[in-house]
Amino acid sequence: MKLAVFDFDSTLMDGETIDILAEEFGLGDKVKKITEEAMSGRLDFFESLIQRVALLKGMEHKKVVEICANLPLMNGAYEVVSELKKMDYKVVCFSGGFRVGTSPAKDKLGLDADFSNILHEKDGVLTGLVGGDMMFSYSKGDMIRRLQKLLNVTKSNTLVCGDGANDLSMFYEADTRVAFCAKEVLKKEANIVIDTKDLRKILEHIKA
Repeated sequence: MKLAVFDFDSTLMDGETIDILAEEFGLGDKVKKITEEAMSGRLDFFESLIQRVALLKGMEHKKVVEICANLPLMNGAYEVVSELKKMDYKVVCFSGGFRVGTSPAKDKLGLDADFSNILHEKDGVLTGLVGGDMMFSYSKGDMIRRLQKLLNVTKSNTLVCGDGANDLSMFYEADTRVAFCAKEVLKKEANIVIDTKDLRKILEHIKA
C-alpha cells in the first residue's frame, strides 16, 4: 500500500479558504497579509490561525457553508487523485484550513479522508474560535506518522504535496516531496518542484 497526502489550500484548491471567507466579510487584505506571513514561515502557524479566525467573528455560518461548498478546485485535481488511486495509493488531504471546505472537496474528488480544523459557531454565527486536527506547524508531520503506522506504509511509499511552511513537517516523513507552486521555504526541502498550476504534472514524476 502507498500513501499520498495533499495540502488543501493553494494545492488541491485554487486559493486560501480563509482569504476567500475574509473577502466576503470585507477583511480580505488584512487576513491575506497574515496568511502570506504564515505560509512563508515568518509567522508561527498556530498564532496566525488564531489571529485570522478571530477576525471572522460574527460571520453567518450558513454563508460560510455555502461559500466552502463551492471552492474552486485546482486544475488537474480530479485527474491526479484518480490516477494515484489506480496506482494503489490511499489519497488523503491535510489542511490547516477548515473541515467545512475539505469535506465537500473530499466527496467531489473521491479522497479517502480529510484532516482539518473546525470553525466554532454558535447561534448561527462564527464565534472567532477554532479547534481541530491541524492547529500547529508540526500537526501534519504528526498525523502522517500516525497514518503510516495505521496503514503499514513506509516513508519510501509516501508522497506528500504542498505549498507552504506548514507543510514542512510532513515533508520530513516522505521520500517523494512535491512543492506545488510553493514558497521558497518548501522548495528547498522538495525533490519535485512544480511551478505550473496543473496537478497532473505530478504524474510525470511518479511510476506506477
